[in-house]
Amino acid sequence: MAHVIGVLALDGVVPVDLSIPCAVFERVEGADGAPFYEVRVCGEALDVRARSFGLRVPYGLEALVSADTLVIPGIEDPTAPVSQSVLTAIREAWAAGARIASICSGAFVLAATGLLDGRRATTHWLGADQLAERHPAIDVDPNALFVDEGRVVTSAGASAGLDMCLHLVRRDLGQTAAAQAARLAVAPLDRDGGQTQFIRHEPPRTSASLAPVLEWMLENIDRPLGIAAMATRAGMSERTFARRFQEQTGTTPMQWFLLARVRRGQELLESGSASIDQVAMASGFASPVTFRTSFRKLTGVSPATYRARFNAERRLER
Repeated sequence: MAHVIGVLALDGVVPVDLSIPCAVFERVEGADGAPFYEVRVCGEALDVRARSFGLRVPYGLEALVSADTLVIPGIEDPTAPVSQSVLTAIREAWAAGARIASICSGAFVLAATGLLDGRRATTHWLGADQLAERHPAIDVDPNALFVDEGRVVTSAGASAGLDMCLHLVRRDLGQTAAAQAARLAVAPLDRDGGQTQFIRHEPPRTSASLAPVLEWMLENIDRPLGIAAMATRAGMSERTFARRFQEQTGTTPMQWFLLARVRRGQELLESGSASIDQVAMASGFASPVTFRTSFRKLTGVSPATYRARFNAERRLER
C-alpha cells in the first residue's frame, strides 16, 4: 500500500510551495519499482484561489485526516485566520499518527493548531520574528533550512521545502532513493549553510543623535577604529558612548562595526572580481583568516561559497 501524502491547499496558497511536494513525492519508486507515495491535494473547498490563478482540488479535508504524511504549503498572508474545520482536520491527522510537515509560512497554519508548542521550528526568515512573537511557546530557529522534530518537520521558503521533502524521502527509503529524487529534481541532496546566507545583514538602525558617527564609521570601515576613536568622534566619553550606543542600537559599537564590515564584504563578493584577501582588506579585517571566520559565523557559509552563489558575473563565466 502506498504512503499517502496529503497536501493542504488553502486560499492564498503559494503555488511553488504547493507544487514542490507533488513534484518530489510523485516520482519516487519503492524497491519493487512501483510508486512509493500517493499524493493527494486536499482543500476545505474544491475551488482554491492562488495569487495568479485558481485551481480545483480533487480531495476534501477527509483525505487529509487519513494521510500518512500531511504537508502544509505556505500561504500569502500568514496572519489570515485559519478555519476551525482545517485546524480540526490537522489535529485529527496528528491524533491518527500522521507525520506533519510545513513549507515556508505554512508554519503559521501548523502553529495555530498548537502542535508546534514546545518544539523547535522554522519558517521563511522574513516571517521568523513574527512567528516567534505570535507563538512564544515555539522555539523558532530563523537560520535553519528545515527542522526535523520527528513527526513534525518545518522548513523555510520554497527551495528549503525541496530540501525538506528530499530529507523525508531519505528518512522513508534511504540515501539511494533520496539521491535519485534529487537528480530528478535537478537539485543538490544536501546544501551547506542555513537561511542566514540569504539575509541582508543590515546594522541596527538608531536615532538621529548617533547617525553622524555611524555614517563616519561606515565611511571609514576599512580603518582599524576602536571605541576611543568612535567616542571622540561622537564627543562623548567611552563609557557614555558605549551606553548610548547600546541603548539606541541594541548592540555594542564593535559588534555593530563587525556586522557592517561583513555587510560590506557581502556587497563586494556579490558585485566584484577582487580576491577574497582583497575583499577582506577592503572590508576592514586585519587578516583574511579573521574575515573568513567572521563571515562564516554571521552568514553560515564561507566567502567563496557566498560568491559562487550570489555573484552573477562569476556565474555567467561558468
